[in-house]
Order: sequence, then structure tokens, then C-alpha cells
Amino acid sequence: MRIKYVVSILLIVSIAILVATYFFPSEEKRVKKQFNLLSEWVSTYPDESTIGMALKMQSVGTLFDEQCGVKLPVDSLSGNYTREEISSHAARYRARFSKLSLDFFDLDITFPENGVAKVNLTARLTGQTRAGERMSETREIKCVLKKIAKNWLFTNIEVIEVLRK
Repeated sequence: MRIKYVVSILLIVSIAILVATYFFPSEEKRVKKQFNLLSEWVSTYPDESTIGMALKMQSVGTLFDEQCGVKLPVDSLSGNYTREEISSHAARYRARFSKLSLDFFDLDITFPENGVAKVNLTARLTGQTRAGERMSETREIKCVLKKIAKNWLFTNIEVIEVLRK
């Protein structure tokens, strides 16, 4: 009889812990979710409808702060961009591809201060242009996200130039 109570209590505690972690994710999981959404919304597939593409491109802007600093190895493309400009650039770039996939790996997330997340990661962009050419790029990236109104938003993105032999 006592064993049934102990097992029941352990089962209830286990379910409570699972529910708490699912409905109240850690800040690290919330930051990772932003990268997952960015990956999902930037990626495109041949059977995607025009309306679906437009909705994804509109959604991309919601992941960024009002102004986001972008630093690229090409200085002429570096600068501060509004979320609307980021959505517009993403849509133009994405339209050149019949298939495009953005994946993030090795996310190293730190929280140097309250409401700020710094993330070092590897990003891989692969795709096929409408002309049939294949493309694959892998880059090291540093991102800063800030928690604004309960949402983690990208405020700075820097592509790290890796030296090659």
C-alpha cells in the first residue's frame, strides 16, 4: 500500500516537472527558439506558395529590434538596418533561390547581463538558384539579442572572417 503512494507521488512530481519545463522554458531555450524561427522563415522549398513566402518574410522582421547592427566582411553591406529593411533584403535574396536552407549549429549562449544574450554559432546556408546552380556557405557568427517586452530580439549580428590557408 505504501509503495503505491510513493510511486503515485513520484509520478505526480515527474509530471509537474515536465509541465513546468514545457510551459516555462529557460531563457536559453527562448533564445534558441529565435534561431529556430529564423531558420524556418528564411528557408524555402520548391512547393512553397507565394503567399506562404510573403508571410514568412513579414515574420522575419519580428525577430529583430527596431535597429539591428550588421557587420559583414564586405564593408559596403555593413551598417544599421531597420526590421523592414532586413525583411526586404531577406525577401530579395530568398527570391533568387528555388530551394534555400539556413541551419545553425554549436550555439554557445551566454548572458553577460540581465536581458542580454550573446551567442556564438556556426551558420550554414545551402541552396539551389532558380538557374540550377548549387550554393553552400558556412560562417562563424556572433549575435547579440536583447529581451524587449518579453521577446528576445536580434540587435547585432557579426560575421566573423575565418582565415584560410
